[in-house]
Amino acid sequence: MAGTFRGAAPDTTTALESLVARLAETAPGLRVETGPGSTGPYASDASNYRVPPRAVVFPRGAADVVAVLRACRDAHVPVTARGGGTSMAGNAVGPGVVLDFSRHMNRILDIAPVERTARVEAGVILDALRSATALHGLTFGPDPSSHSRCTIGGMIGNDACGNRSVRHGRTSGHIEALEIVTADGVRAVADRTGLRAADPEDREAVERVTGLEADVRRLIDANLAPIRTELGRIPRQVSGYQLHHLLPEHGFDMARALVGTEGSCAVVTAATVRLVATAQASTLLTLGYDDVVDAAEDVPEILRWNPTAVEGMEEAIVATMRARRGPDSVTGLPDGRAWLYVELDGDDQGAVDARAAELLDVLKARGRMTGGRVVHSPAERRSLWRVREEGAGLAARLVDGGESWPGWEDAAVAPEDLAAYLRDFRKLLAAHGLTGVLYGHFGAGCVHVRIDFELATDTGRAATRRFLTEAAALVVEHGGSLSGEHGDGRARGELLEVMYSHRLIQAFAAFKEIFDPAGLLNPGVIVAPAALDADLALHTPSEVLPVETLFSFPHDEDGFAGAVRRCVGVGRCRSDAGGVMCPSYRATGEENDSTRGRARLLQEMVRGGTVQDGWRSTEVRDALDLCLSCKACSSDCPVGVDMATYKAEFLHQHYKGRVRPRSHYSLGWLPLTSRLVAHAARPVNALLRGPLGKLLARLGGVTTKRRIPAFASRRALRRALRTARTGEPAKTLLFVDSFTRAFRPEVAGAASRMLADAGLPCTAEDELCCGLTWVSTGQLSTARRIMARTVARLDDGDDRPIVVAEPSCAAALKRDVPELLGTDAARRVAARVHTLTGALTDLAAPGWTPPPLPDDIVLQTHCHEYATFKGRHPRDLLARLGVTKVDEAEGCCGLAGNFGFEAQHYDTSMAVAGLALKPRLDGIGQEAPAVVVADGFSCATQIDHLAGDRGVRALHLAELLDPAAVRPGGTS
Repeated sequence: MAGTFRGAAPDTTTALESLVARLAETAPGLRVETGPGSTGPYASDASNYRVPPRAVVFPRGAADVVAVLRACRDAHVPVTARGGGTSMAGNAVGPGVVLDFSRHMNRILDIAPVERTARVEAGVILDALRSATALHGLTFGPDPSSHSRCTIGGMIGNDACGNRSVRHGRTSGHIEALEIVTADGVRAVADRTGLRAADPEDREAVERVTGLEADVRRLIDANLAPIRTELGRIPRQVSGYQLHHLLPEHGFDMARALVGTEGSCAVVTAATVRLVATAQASTLLTLGYDDVVDAAEDVPEILRWNPTAVEGMEEAIVATMRARRGPDSVTGLPDGRAWLYVELDGDDQGAVDARAAELLDVLKARGRMTGGRVVHSPAERRSLWRVREEGAGLAARLVDGGESWPGWEDAAVAPEDLAAYLRDFRKLLAAHGLTGVLYGHFGAGCVHVRIDFELATDTGRAATRRFLTEAAALVVEHGGSLSGEHGDGRARGELLEVMYSHRLIQAFAAFKEIFDPAGLLNPGVIVAPAALDADLALHTPSEVLPVETLFSFPHDEDGFAGAVRRCVGVGRCRSDAGGVMCPSYRATGEENDSTRGRARLLQEMVRGGTVQDGWRSTEVRDALDLCLSCKACSSDCPVGVDMATYKAEFLHQHYKGRVRPRSHYSLGWLPLTSRLVAHAARPVNALLRGPLGKLLARLGGVTTKRRIPAFASRRALRRALRTARTGEPAKTLLFVDSFTRAFRPEVAGAASRMLADAGLPCTAEDELCCGLTWVSTGQLSTARRIMARTVARLDDGDDRPIVVAEPSCAAALKRDVPELLGTDAARRVAARVHTLTGALTDLAAPGWTPPPLPDDIVLQTHCHEYATFKGRHPRDLLARLGVTKVDEAEGCCGLAGNFGFEAQHYDTSMAVAGLALKPRLDGIGQEAPAVVVADGFSCATQIDHLAGDRGVRALHLAELLDPAAVRPGGTS
């Protein structure tokens, strides 16, 4: 039954000011944020729901949590605990205070290898724990797909499982003890035998906790029958409270009983978890099927082979991955329209491989597979697991542009009933005219599905409610659970009455009331739940921000509004490793500096929610300030958020008709000023190296902590291109961009010689500009004029490939130009654009042999090349050309065009460089020499800033492959 819990909190507006004042007294230094720029990103998680909080608090330890809960109790303000914010059921949003544990309470307190336990704070990221325990040959068993950003506290909150739950089960099975704070601010420890006060000397706490435990025992004794008959029936029965752990036969295991309560009974501050040994050997099978139901039919047989994982997914997810990241992003799959991943492990690799081959033969004999193979390559395995792990995001915005949503994304049945359930579930979808993309933990009977609900209209919401009610009845008919690992939250709490008896529902309510009599902890979930169609994010007000934009956003039906709506909150941008996204978050650790945080704030701006000022919003401007415009999110984000483009559009609208920051003029107009400087490069360079140069830098908003690169003369460019002429008929057009022309004309000459050597002789075009600097500073009207002029010159009937030495300019021509101009001519030009890497990969003469190359190379790939030219990365090219070791600094260099030159961004720029690039450069010395390759001018400039005083200079790929270059020993 939807409704409010007894004593539910009133509107918090009047209580907020006194609450903040009290916390300033009781927890000095505690960070409490109340402004819309800080609370807006916390209004949503990865679910369909939006509940703006009144404040966000970042506790530093359990004492801070105690202070907050006591203050909120007295002020009658609700509290919601939050980890990574990746909940798909609405478990991590709330109307009062949100406690973000991930920011500070993320310490691993102890690892006991002999006992195989670890004690961790609630905000510890799962991957951080796994990395630390791996040193001892141990790991934490449950492994959700969000392992790179989910927290242990969040996993405890909804009893998370993961890809290997066939072997390791749920989080509840790995918890030894929980350190909690009750709703009235009492610290306690819940363990396998009950509940005790954290401080046995605190008589008041001991009395409170003793009474609490006694009340729980009486509740269990009064409800033995429904608890024994209705709970714990299938492996993935996560819905409701897991009160069966408190049965006498289970030893009154309070720790496990509180797992999965979604922060509605107590706030977990730390946990002692049990670890498992890592496998000595493992292998992966990929099995193809015509249909997911056929795949599910084989699951019972596969489970007989004791696998660690049996994961399933449909073809739409694979197609989206390939479209977003290139055809080579998914390899190793056999023919089919649905697939199973089966992982086997053991102590001996040979024995594991033999079992895998035998299982493959057995499944072939059963006749359902369309194909199958054992995946031996570690790279292919990583690629395949990445597809499965990003299923939620990939399924949210498919390659055809369609949107899908959670809400019924977590149902579970017994594995042997999975095929029958899926068969009936598909009939239900068809009966309602809905389409779902299926994936999930087939070996555990847990099915994730995103469905094309229409949540923005009254009619669509009513239809969604009808479907969810029937879906709940269907899964119960199959003996299943509404939730298998995501928890009930706001999405399924109302439907618990379909699954459980009225008596058990009352027992759930009584359990919560014992712990939280005022109903302040995460109200609206599980007990007295909010209506499943209340607080929907897409239920937007009738008045929203007009979104007429200069960028066309051709892949988003609703233009800018649809583009920012791409973010569904899965939080891939909050990962500390893997891919390039998001450098600013990795440097600061702030939600507002993540791609998700910025996208959520832009969504608030569009809807006129917590952000009221539209395009003039200073909160949005400030959130976008540290975005490096690296574009990595457009590739790494599973739903393809492109924050660089959103930032450019926002800056255009925000500063329309207003004075801009000084750097927008000094750096945004660099292509024009550099062209003028080229006529007097020598005296200008001399002037910039002196005191007047520092004054001019300050006046232009440019940091004085960097050397301003020396400008090249017009004569230097002419000389470089003249010496590169071969006299052969041109097959390509070398686009000499503004950076190459102004600062390193030698790269243009090397590129011309290299292309000729590779069978791609060129002519050079050095009078045009891609408009990039005007785009990155949000001067889009000027950018369009520049681009239109460039397109008019290039679209002259010539269909030769356009090769661009500077990756950022190549990316601008490839993507920004057609999306800003929106013309057929712009699209024709974009289709001809290649980076040097792309040209050599796709167009070089078949018999081309490069000059001798070094064995070891340190590589910095430009972020725009990484994001825009999928499957055409310098790392792969260098490996194919015979370089033995390519040590790539995976991540942004930190300079990022104008960003790192702007005075206010210097420190962040250096912090980003310190994540990947600087450690690689620091490893270079006389005893470990290496050639450094960086095609991007920004990257090369940052390398010079970091290591130039040690004689380290970055080569452009063209210089590395230049047949005329002088090599060690004096050869060319």
